[in-house]
Amino acid sequence: KRHNLRGSMSAKGCCYDNACVESFFHSLKVECIHGEHFISREIMRATVFNYIECDYNRWRRHSWCGGLSPEQFENKNLA
Repeated sequence: KRHNLRGSMSAKGCCYDNACVESFFHSLKVECIHGEHFISREIMRATVFNYIECDYNRWRRHSWCGGLSPEQFENKNLA
């Protein structure tokens, strides 16, 4: 309020709309970006891509699939 800033919300009065995205970016920054020194933009992009596609999406446990990693969830439901 002091700086005349307004929180971003997609629905009136619902500040939790972005919670999952905010959680993802927090994880990305803490687990992948902070403390790293990238010598080029290409290396940074490759590092972020590998984090998302190889670590976060495959092995990290997600609440939407009952606390299983997406890979475990798929294997369980394909069997």
